[in-house]
Amino acid sequence: MTSIPIDAVVRSFPVDATTAWALVADLRNHERWIPLTRVSLDGPARAGATVTAVSGPFARRGFPGLADVMTVDRYDPPVGWEPGIATFTKIGHVLKGHATIVVVPAGPSSSRVFWSEDVYLAGPLPRRLTGALVSPFLGVMVRYALLKARREARATDRRG
Repeated sequence: MTSIPIDAVVRSFPVDATTAWALVADLRNHERWIPLTRVSLDGPARAGATVTAVSGPFARRGFPGLADVMTVDRYDPPVGWEPGIATFTKIGHVLKGHATIVVVPAGPSSSRVFWSEDVYLAGPLPRRLTGALVSPFLGVMVRYALLKARREARATDRRG
């Protein structure tokens, strides 16, 4: 049984779980939805991979910015009625914590996506304090990214 974090942002997607998984669990797709951000992986999306998302005014043009470096801890696509689960550990110099994406089948042509972030800033300040400072920003970012991803899934569904 899979536990879903209580602070997850949840959205219904008008596509099957396999399609939703391919869209939201591969973090390379996230640069289309998260403004001012570029994303790179050191290989295919899989457990053990390292993901780097760099955000800043000119990050998409290759300039430096805030690097969110993550390792992929788990990357299990949905199978049948079993949910797909991807977990990430943030190991950067500034951002620490965890992120989870869960895609749950909700029918033959629908699914639900759960995305949560438990992030804090590295450094001398208490994790609880920096997590509280970062949390509202991340909540907006996750909601915006899922809105854009859902629109993309809807457009894909209409073409298919």
